[in-house]
Amino acid sequence: MRIAILSDIHGNLVALEAVLADLDAERVDQIVCLGDVATFGPRPREVIAQLRGLNCPVVMGNMDAWLLNPRPHEVRDENSSRITEVELWSAHQLSPADLDYLRTFQPTVEIVLSTWGDDAPLLCFHGSPRSNTDVIVSTTSEEELERMLSGFSATVMAGGHTHVQILRRHRDMIFINPGSVGLPFERARRTDQVRNPPWAEYGLVSWEHGCLNIELRRVPFDVDMMIRAARDSGMPHLEWWIQGWSRG
Repeated sequence: MRIAILSDIHGNLVALEAVLADLDAERVDQIVCLGDVATFGPRPREVIAQLRGLNCPVVMGNMDAWLLNPRPHEVRDENSSRITEVELWSAHQLSPADLDYLRTFQPTVEIVLSTWGDDAPLLCFHGSPRSNTDVIVSTTSEEELERMLSGFSATVMAGGHTHVQILRRHRDMIFINPGSVGLPFERARRTDQVRNPPWAEYGLVSWEHGCLNIELRRVPFDVDMMIRAARDSGMPHLEWWIQGWSRG
């Protein structure tokens, strides 16, 4: 069994199409999405249409839930105000049918990796199995990780939300974060500023004859094409949004 794990597409159709083109060369049995599909990018409706066409299970991310009841975030600074306006713009692009599709998203998705009878479940969620706003990073303590994962068991656990790729062990389980398809985060070494690098991230999990293999992938995509789509979209704070992206 070979599973492609996508997360945090955030309305970036160009990045999603780059990942799907990369997957065309792979023998994938199933695609699963860990949520946060439509906010903050220039093509929210088109991403939803593409995702619906894949007919894959999708986890309810925190921003998917927000789209079903959009309201302004707490304004802490000028950037948070801009983020709210861009995300409200995203919400206004969606049709009633799009919202009905979001309502089909699930808190968790479990997939059996093995077709040979050996127990090898993959448990998928957004933040943690308990909450789509929980944050699991490489420095999360074992005690805190135990609290968030307690009561759940799987060979592999997959979560998103942080937009940063991770692979770590916890007890007898492996936790992975495939990163973000449409809005990956990278901290610049010299300035310590967070930027969006010019690639889309996803993961591959395969199980064959008792052997587990995990890949964390980065696929380059055409940032200039994404920016042209953003300029055509009418999204607010366009130049500020573009400044967050690195071209290489």
